[in-house]
Amino acid sequence: MTDLSQDRTREKIKTCIWWPMWQKDVSECCKACDRCQKENKSTGKIPGNMIEIQEPSRPWEIFHMDWVTGLPPGGDRSYNSCLVTFDRFSKTPIFLPFHKDITAMDKAIII
Repeated sequence: MTDLSQDRTREKIKTCIWWPMWQKDVSECCKACDRCQKENKSTGKIPGNMIEIQEPSRPWEIFHMDWVTGLPPGGDRSYNSCLVTFDRFSKTPIFLPFHKDITAMDKAIII
């Protein structure tokens, strides 16, 4: 399997010059080229199949949560992190202030 840099290089070369085994030489050159290796680095991840996400029929049936941490202390209690929740039905965000050092159990109880 060739990468994009080899394909582009071959396309450019074949229009202006030819020599015996030129395709093999291009492959070897691209494999040894630092720039080609950095720009065409494969992550090794296999693309997954897209799945259809079901749309909710009522508020808070499906919601998303994420943490924002590393915030400067703010408010009268010096909160430094925030739990962001987002209702997919109404598109309503809710922001809950927290302290970064709160335990996972405490977070679960509050939520």
